[in-house]
Amino acid sequence: MADVFPATAPPLGPPDRQSAMRTAARLAESALAVEGVATGDREFRDWYAGRVRDDVAEVRRIALDRLSGWRAEPGTGNLVHDSGRFFSVEGLAAEDVDGGSPGWEQPVIRQPEIGILGLVAKEFGGVLHFLMQAKNEPGNHNGVQLSPTVQATRSNYSRVHRGASVPYVEFFQQAGRHHVLADSLQSEQGSWFVGKRNRNIVVEVGREVEVEAGESFRWLTLGQIHRLLAEDDVINMDARSVLACLPFGGAGEGAPASTAVLRSCVEETGALHPTGEILSWLAGLRAGSGLAVRRVPLDEVRGWKRTEECVAHEDGRFFRVIGVDVRAAGREVRQWTQPLIEPVAQGVVAFLVAEIGGVVHALVNARTQAGLIDKVELAPTVQCVPSNYPRAPYPPQLRFLDEVLEAPVERVRFDSRLSEEGGRFHHAVNRYLIVDWHGDHRIEDDTFRWVALHQLAGLLRHGHYLNIEARSLVACLHSLAGGTRATGTGEEVPAR
Repeated sequence: MADVFPATAPPLGPPDRQSAMRTAARLAESALAVEGVATGDREFRDWYAGRVRDDVAEVRRIALDRLSGWRAEPGTGNLVHDSGRFFSVEGLAAEDVDGGSPGWEQPVIRQPEIGILGLVAKEFGGVLHFLMQAKNEPGNHNGVQLSPTVQATRSNYSRVHRGASVPYVEFFQQAGRHHVLADSLQSEQGSWFVGKRNRNIVVEVGREVEVEAGESFRWLTLGQIHRLLAEDDVINMDARSVLACLPFGGAGEGAPASTAVLRSCVEETGALHPTGEILSWLAGLRAGSGLAVRRVPLDEVRGWKRTEECVAHEDGRFFRVIGVDVRAAGREVRQWTQPLIEPVAQGVVAFLVAEIGGVVHALVNARTQAGLIDKVELAPTVQCVPSNYPRAPYPPQLRFLDEVLEAPVERVRFDSRLSEEGGRFHHAVNRYLIVDWHGDHRIEDDTFRWVALHQLAGLLRHGHYLNIEARSLVACLHSLAGGTRATGTGEEVPAR
């Protein structure tokens, strides 16, 4: 497949054309810079290996009733923090008031405060670099992964825990003093969180602003970051979400010849469906959704059992709520305990992509998830843990699962194992895939649509259109700008 680098076509209020083209050109140049100016590849590898070696956390599973600073709320059994902040684990009941599908109940994380996922950008040698943090989260199965410059809840950066301050947070609290490249409120996992949002923001500081990279931080180009995306479990979920929101697009006139594959960043051309039609389709599904959600006590969630050790589904599927004791020298607080959600198996998250009229499109699924504020967001073609479902028949949202899992290797553009957020989930890993579709593109139905990649980039200027898994895949699509296939070993193979 040829050009897969998306151009930006914002659905609402397009930015100044010249400014957008300049930003797109600078991002394209950074994406093509696979050897950084501020941090060379060998220097990065040595530094990252050192962080993995030195930033070691001891994470030990403990019984839920041994969590320090947490308690089971009388009358509900909900797990709540003594401060009344951070998050709670409670029950959720969902039902279709129209009777179209059966309801269910489950534990869920409620975290109403809005956190910051922020990247600081700065030019070095005329090339944009991004300040990445090597961060060890208690739920990461491999310890240290690369996160955004700031990855913090409001409770963290307001120091409810009385720990050390969060470095660089002032750049996002005072974003108006800098050049804002991206800024939107985005959802998190709608299957495990209820109403959870984070501010995904990228600010560029001027060359005159001194920003020293601390011991756990390094400046990397987008090209360096994109290569690391192809490696298993290096770029964390929060970083992928923020990277997806960058206003990628064509380089415009005067750009280097090497960026000729990048399209115009302003004009929407070649999409199978106009953006207004996509927005109307999504709005109609949201308005027509009969899903009603209510809170229930954790102790009364039907189909789930609670023991001293965990909360788990009666038949062993889906996930468990567990407790952990964490001791980590490199964090704002050195020791703490907390609940985590632990999925029972690895998931699959995938886009089918196709060139339609010479323009690359991704097949999105308008997916209903009980924890989303608007109930429905655009999701990947496939998003599931296969072991949670019987082999046949699959539910309608999994109609393309076999197509993805059985695709021949020459059709797989991206294949990497990537972790979800390690601050709330324990060893939550998905296999992320991008697979070429070579059949007839007329496979849409009520909940599946082909959406051009420049339309996805435009939608990401606003919140609540693409879910967290789709945003991760958009970041992976960005990494394919050079027309290569990426495998989980970090190897890049020319596209066929």
